[in-house]
Amino acid sequence: MTLWVVIGLLSLAVWLYLLVARGGYWLARERDDGVHASPPRWPAVVAVVPARNEADVIARSIGSLLAQDYAGPLRVVLVDDGSSDGTAAVARSIERGVEGRRRVDVLAGTALPAGWTGKLWALEQGIRHATAAGDAVDYLLLTDADIGHAADNLSQLVARAERDGFVLVSLMAELSCVSAAERFLIPAFVYFFQMLYPFAWVARRDHKAAAAAGGCTLVRRDALERAGGIAAIRSEIIDDCALARRLKAEGPIWLGLTRRAVSLRPYGGFLKIGGMISRSAYAQLGYSPLVLTGTVAAMGLVYLAPPLLALLGEGPARWLGLCAWLVMAITFQPILRFYRRSTLWGLALPAIGAAYTVFTVQSAIDFWRGRGGLWKGRVQAMAGDA
Repeated sequence: MTLWVVIGLLSLAVWLYLLVARGGYWLARERDDGVHASPPRWPAVVAVVPARNEADVIARSIGSLLAQDYAGPLRVVLVDDGSSDGTAAVARSIERGVEGRRRVDVLAGTALPAGWTGKLWALEQGIRHATAAGDAVDYLLLTDADIGHAADNLSQLVARAERDGFVLVSLMAELSCVSAAERFLIPAFVYFFQMLYPFAWVARRDHKAAAAAGGCTLVRRDALERAGGIAAIRSEIIDDCALARRLKAEGPIWLGLTRRAVSLRPYGGFLKIGGMISRSAYAQLGYSPLVLTGTVAAMGLVYLAPPLLALLGEGPARWLGLCAWLVMAITFQPILRFYRRSTLWGLALPAIGAAYTVFTVQSAIDFWRGRGGLWKGRVQAMAGDA
């Protein structure tokens, strides 16, 4: 048996495992598509929105929250995290224009303390403000300033949480997929996230897998307090999944795809999307050079070996490579359909995987250069050491 046949067998074995034994991640079945029955009582919700240089989208984002058809008490707290583009001014114009029962509070964030990431410190301030007045707060909707919400989004989030007793319900917002770079990279971003954290496993009470999508996450206030609050994860770069791990210890959680929450800002070209991916990729590996080396080798075996064997190999090695490439392409189809992309993009997954490998290596290089977790002018990957 030649080395190339062994490589082909290993690659095909990995893809068969992913196909049948990885929680059905690739089927993308966990979706917020249905309409849930109204609970007996609509609990009080406060939406907390951290914002840093979001002037171009903040009016649409906050406007979508104010337009919710939610029948219970709802407040919006926006925390301006040191913006330099007039985000606060736009938000305050919204605040002054609000009429009726909806309320918007705009806070000027204070200086970032040592050991905190910017977003988490903004969330902490917003939650403190929301709960300080003594008003009833049953749920907190933690949502990014560049996310737009369908009018029924909050109602359906709360109805699901109340019906099934979830302490956290999170939605993977529909991301922008218009430019060439977005079409190439964005569906795979969601695909790889599902592979790391199979959504079906996240929802299982008897499985340790825990994950959330930070753009839209509803949490029970009492569960969050029992888990130690935002302070318990204050230095985390991948804060949404860290929060999910904490809350799953307090009760069941749920994560799914949705079209009810959408990204309002395009991601731009390859370099900009690559920077977004690199911001947290090395953190996902625990900042370990050894794990990084193993990951690069594994990506080569799993993504690059199949097409190379299929195109350049001979005999059994070629057939093994073709089979692995075909299984790979099949697993990519459901998320391609969700993003309305051609089935032929499945054949491009090896090239997309290679690009993500480059972004992961770049993430490590950025960390070693002291620029890890760079986000809107802040280096955050060292926050835990501050």
